[in-house]
Amino acid sequence: MKGIILAGGSGTRLHPITKVTSKQLLPVYNQPMIYFPLQTLLTAGIRDILIIVAPDHSGDFVNLLGSGRQFGARFAYEVQDKPEGLAQAFLIGEDFIGKDDAAMILGDNIFTHDFSASVKSFRYGAKIFVKQVPDAKRFGVVEFDDKGKVISIEEKPEIPKTNYAQTGFYLYDKYVTDYVKTLKPSKRGELEIVDLNKIYLEKGQLTAELIQGDWIDAGTFESLYKASTIVRENDLGIDLETPPTVKVEIKEVKKPLAM
Repeated sequence: MKGIILAGGSGTRLHPITKVTSKQLLPVYNQPMIYFPLQTLLTAGIRDILIIVAPDHSGDFVNLLGSGRQFGARFAYEVQDKPEGLAQAFLIGEDFIGKDDAAMILGDNIFTHDFSASVKSFRYGAKIFVKQVPDAKRFGVVEFDDKGKVISIEEKPEIPKTNYAQTGFYLYDKYVTDYVKTLKPSKRGELEIVDLNKIYLEKGQLTAELIQGDWIDAGTFESLYKASTIVRENDLGIDLETPPTVKVEIKEVKKPLAM
């Protein structure tokens, strides 16, 4: 399985500090933010990783991460000239993905959950990962039937049907790029990840799994502060003294909501 870290965008919610650097290069406690999604992929056993970056700071990512050899991985880079939705990552990464399955993680998402079992058991379709949150209307909201099967997904609904939010980690099969090519931009001019997931849902090939531990989207000042606390308390991050060893808090994985 190939991995993608989407680290583009302008980080406007974190201005003025993101006027001089990329959001994903900001420090979260003792390491750059991008180390944490990288940690998630490495822990899941994914070693071929594409890093999608904004043009203004592309060289900074290369200087920081290099070829990936020091992490026991192999990195490729692509520039996202203009952010046009999360699903755009699969068009940018089409040549990199080829005929492989793909895992995508957002560059500002930090997890203490271990996804390795989910990645290893993935066979076809799409799998999303959800977390119960108190402010569901800020996210893509997932609805289930009484057997745990996904029946609907809504992007930032005013009145959420559930409090299950779709997190920023996704698994897709080799057909993902073909499906993205059929998407039309939303009203805000973006290729929405929710619309991609709805294609798999309509085909009966979308499953969801409830994650354990902490999850945070570190895209605001408040969440960035909270992320630093979580990292410090859980001793998260790449082990810089003995790379490519990866530290992660391993917690018991609950049975998937739907298979």
